[in-house]
Amino acid sequence: MPPEPDPVDAIDPAVVVGLLAEPGRLRVAAALVLGAATLAEAAAASGLAPPVALRALDRLIAGGLVEIVEDGARAARYRLREERLAATARGSARARPRGVEDDSLSTDQREVLRNFVVDGRLTSIPAARGKRLAVLDYLAGRFEPGKIYPERDVNFMLGMVHADYAALRRYLVDDGFLERRDGFYWRAGGSFDVG
Repeated sequence: MPPEPDPVDAIDPAVVVGLLAEPGRLRVAAALVLGAATLAEAAAASGLAPPVALRALDRLIAGGLVEIVEDGARAARYRLREERLAATARGSARARPRGVEDDSLSTDQREVLRNFVVDGRLTSIPAARGKRLAVLDYLAGRFEPGKIYPERDVNFMLGMVHADYAALRRYLVDDGFLERRDGFYWRAGGSFDVG
Protein backbone atom coordinates (compact mmCIF):
# COMPACT_ATOMS: atom_id res chain seq x y z
CA MET A 1 0.00 0.00 0.00
CA PRO A 2 1.49 3.39 -0.98
CA PRO A 3 2.17 5.87 1.80
CA GLU A 4 -0.56 8.38 2.64
CA PRO A 5 0.08 11.62 0.67
CA ASP A 6 1.14 14.63 2.70
CA PRO A 7 -1.80 17.08 2.97
CA VAL A 8 0.64 19.84 1.98
CA ASP A 9 0.97 18.05 -1.36
CA ALA A 10 -2.59 19.07 -2.31
CA ILE A 11 -3.14 21.52 -5.16
CA ASP A 12 -5.74 24.26 -5.21
CA PRO A 13 -8.82 22.59 -6.79
CA ALA A 14 -9.29 25.60 -9.09
CA VAL A 15 -5.77 25.03 -10.46
CA VAL A 16 -6.54 21.36 -11.13
CA VAL A 17 -9.73 22.28 -12.96
CA GLY A 18 -7.88 24.94 -14.93
CA LEU A 19 -5.15 22.52 -15.92
CA LEU A 20 -7.59 19.85 -17.06
CA ALA A 21 -10.09 22.22 -18.69
CA GLU A 22 -7.97 22.48 -21.83
CA PRO A 23 -8.80 19.47 -24.03
CA GLY A 24 -5.21 18.72 -25.07
CA ARG A 25 -3.94 18.68 -21.49
CA LEU A 26 -6.89 16.52 -20.45
CA ARG A 27 -6.13 14.02 -23.21
CA VAL A 28 -2.45 13.86 -22.26
CA ALA A 29 -3.34 13.40 -18.58
CA ALA A 30 -5.73 10.60 -19.57
CA ALA A 31 -3.00 8.99 -21.69
CA LEU A 32 -0.67 8.99 -18.67
CA VAL A 33 -3.37 7.45 -16.47
CA LEU A 34 -3.86 4.73 -19.07
CA GLY A 35 -0.17 3.83 -19.10
CA ALA A 36 1.65 6.18 -21.48
CA ALA A 37 5.02 7.14 -20.02
CA THR A 38 6.99 8.85 -22.79
CA LEU A 39 6.24 11.80 -25.01
CA ALA A 40 5.80 9.49 -28.01
CA GLU A 41 3.38 7.25 -26.09
CA ALA A 42 1.41 10.22 -24.71
CA ALA A 43 1.18 11.79 -28.17
CA ALA A 44 0.05 8.52 -29.77
CA ALA A 45 -2.49 7.69 -27.04
CA SER A 46 -3.92 11.22 -26.97
CA GLY A 47 -4.03 11.62 -30.75
CA LEU A 48 -2.03 14.85 -30.53
CA ALA A 49 1.02 15.87 -32.51
CA PRO A 50 4.21 15.49 -30.43
CA PRO A 51 4.84 19.26 -30.15
CA VAL A 52 1.26 19.80 -28.90
CA ALA A 53 1.59 16.89 -26.45
CA LEU A 54 4.93 18.30 -25.23
CA ARG A 55 3.35 21.73 -24.56
CA ALA A 56 0.56 20.00 -22.64
CA LEU A 57 3.08 17.97 -20.61
CA ASP A 58 5.14 21.09 -19.86
CA ARG A 59 2.06 22.90 -18.57
CA LEU A 60 0.97 19.89 -16.48
CA ILE A 61 4.48 19.69 -15.01
CA ALA A 62 4.48 23.42 -14.21
CA GLY A 63 1.08 23.02 -12.54
CA GLY A 64 2.33 20.13 -10.40
CA LEU A 65 0.12 17.38 -11.83
CA VAL A 66 2.84 15.57 -13.78
CA GLU A 67 6.45 14.81 -12.93
CA ILE A 68 9.42 13.58 -14.89
CA VAL A 69 10.58 10.22 -13.58
CA GLU A 70 14.34 9.63 -13.87
CA ASP A 71 15.07 5.99 -14.55
CA GLY A 72 18.20 6.20 -16.71
CA ALA A 73 16.25 5.74 -19.96
CA ARG A 74 17.15 7.95 -22.91
CA ALA A 75 13.62 9.29 -23.40
CA ALA A 76 12.10 11.27 -20.56
CA ARG A 77 9.41 9.38 -18.71
CA TYR A 78 6.35 11.11 -17.28
CA ARG A 79 3.99 10.21 -14.47
CA LEU A 80 0.66 11.74 -13.50
CA ARG A 81 0.85 12.57 -9.78
CA GLU A 82 -2.34 10.79 -8.80
CA GLU A 83 -1.48 11.16 -5.11
CA ARG A 84 -1.72 14.95 -5.53
CA LEU A 85 -5.17 14.57 -7.06
CA ALA A 86 -6.23 12.36 -4.14
CA ALA A 87 -4.82 14.84 -1.60
CA THR A 88 -6.59 17.69 -3.39
CA ALA A 89 -9.91 15.81 -3.34
CA ARG A 90 -9.54 14.98 0.36
CA GLY A 91 -8.61 18.56 1.25
CA SER A 92 -11.49 19.95 -0.77
CA ALA A 93 -13.97 17.53 0.81
CA ARG A 94 -12.81 18.50 4.32
CA ALA A 95 -13.04 22.21 3.54
CA ARG A 96 -16.46 22.06 1.91
CA PRO A 97 -19.31 22.94 4.24
CA ARG A 98 -21.80 20.12 4.10
CA GLY A 99 -25.32 19.50 5.11
CA VAL A 100 -27.18 20.66 8.12
CA GLU A 101 -25.95 20.24 11.66
CA ASP A 102 -29.11 20.14 13.75
CA ASP A 103 -29.31 17.95 16.84
CA SER A 104 -33.10 17.72 16.56
CA LEU A 105 -32.77 15.73 13.31
CA SER A 106 -32.50 11.97 13.22
CA THR A 107 -29.31 10.35 11.95
CA ASP A 108 -31.10 9.36 8.73
CA GLN A 109 -32.35 12.92 8.15
CA ARG A 110 -28.88 14.36 8.75
CA GLU A 111 -27.39 11.88 6.28
CA VAL A 112 -29.92 12.81 3.58
CA LEU A 113 -29.45 16.53 4.18
CA ARG A 114 -25.66 16.14 4.17
CA ASN A 115 -25.98 14.83 0.62
CA PHE A 116 -28.49 17.40 -0.66
CA VAL A 117 -27.93 20.64 1.28
CA VAL A 118 -24.70 22.64 1.04
CA ASP A 119 -24.31 26.06 2.64
CA GLY A 120 -28.06 26.21 3.26
CA ARG A 121 -28.87 25.62 -0.43
CA LEU A 122 -30.50 22.53 -1.87
CA THR A 123 -28.16 21.12 -4.53
CA SER A 124 -30.96 19.10 -6.13
CA ILE A 125 -34.43 17.82 -5.33
CA PRO A 126 -34.13 14.12 -4.45
CA ALA A 127 -35.91 11.78 -6.85
CA ALA A 128 -36.36 9.06 -4.22
CA ARG A 129 -39.52 9.79 -2.25
CA GLY A 130 -38.05 8.90 1.16
CA LYS A 131 -35.13 11.27 0.69
CA ARG A 132 -37.40 13.94 -0.75
CA LEU A 133 -39.63 13.69 2.34
CA ALA A 134 -36.61 14.27 4.60
CA VAL A 135 -35.72 17.38 2.58
CA LEU A 136 -39.33 18.60 2.60
CA ASP A 137 -39.54 18.11 6.36
CA TYR A 138 -36.40 20.24 6.72
CA LEU A 139 -37.88 22.92 4.44
CA ALA A 140 -41.21 22.87 6.28
CA GLY A 141 -39.27 23.85 9.38
CA ARG A 142 -38.68 27.25 7.77
CA PHE A 143 -42.41 28.00 8.07
CA GLU A 144 -43.71 29.11 11.44
CA PRO A 145 -46.67 27.04 12.68
CA GLY A 146 -49.88 29.07 12.79
CA LYS A 147 -48.61 31.78 10.43
CA ILE A 148 -50.26 32.36 7.04
CA TYR A 149 -47.98 33.17 4.11
CA PRO A 150 -48.94 34.72 0.77
CA GLU A 151 -47.63 32.76 -2.22
CA ARG A 152 -44.98 35.39 -3.04
CA ASP A 153 -43.44 34.90 0.45
CA VAL A 154 -43.46 31.12 0.04
CA ASN A 155 -41.80 31.51 -3.37
CA PHE A 156 -39.18 33.84 -1.91
CA MET A 157 -38.40 31.55 1.04
CA LEU A 158 -38.10 28.47 -1.16
CA GLY A 159 -36.21 30.40 -3.87
CA MET A 160 -33.53 31.17 -1.30
CA VAL A 161 -32.94 27.41 -1.06
CA HIS A 162 -33.37 26.24 -4.68
CA ALA A 163 -34.12 27.81 -8.07
CA ASP A 164 -37.14 25.56 -8.70
CA TYR A 165 -39.27 27.00 -5.89
CA ALA A 166 -42.48 26.05 -7.72
CA ALA A 167 -41.63 22.33 -7.62
CA LEU A 168 -40.69 22.56 -3.95
CA ARG A 169 -43.94 24.40 -3.16
CA ARG A 170 -45.95 21.77 -5.04
CA TYR A 171 -44.16 18.91 -3.23
CA LEU A 172 -44.71 20.58 0.15
CA VAL A 173 -48.44 20.86 -0.54
CA ASP A 174 -48.84 17.43 -2.17
CA ASP A 175 -47.03 15.69 0.71
CA GLY A 176 -48.99 17.49 3.42
CA PHE A 177 -46.30 19.78 4.82
CA LEU A 178 -48.16 22.92 3.70
CA GLU A 179 -51.84 23.62 3.09
CA ARG A 180 -53.01 26.05 0.41
CA ARG A 181 -56.17 28.04 -0.12
CA ASP A 182 -56.81 31.12 -2.31
CA GLY A 183 -53.11 31.91 -2.80
CA PHE A 184 -52.21 31.61 0.89
CA TYR A 185 -50.19 28.87 2.58
CA TRP A 186 -49.67 27.64 6.13
CA ARG A 187 -47.72 24.86 7.73
CA ALA A 188 -49.74 21.69 8.15
CA GLY A 189 -47.19 18.99 8.87
CA GLY A 190 -43.63 17.97 9.39
CA SER A 191 -41.48 17.71 12.48
CA PHE A 192 -42.00 20.27 15.21
CA ASP A 193 -39.50 21.20 17.89
CA VAL A 194 -41.40 20.89 21.16
CA GLY A 195 -38.37 21.70 23.33
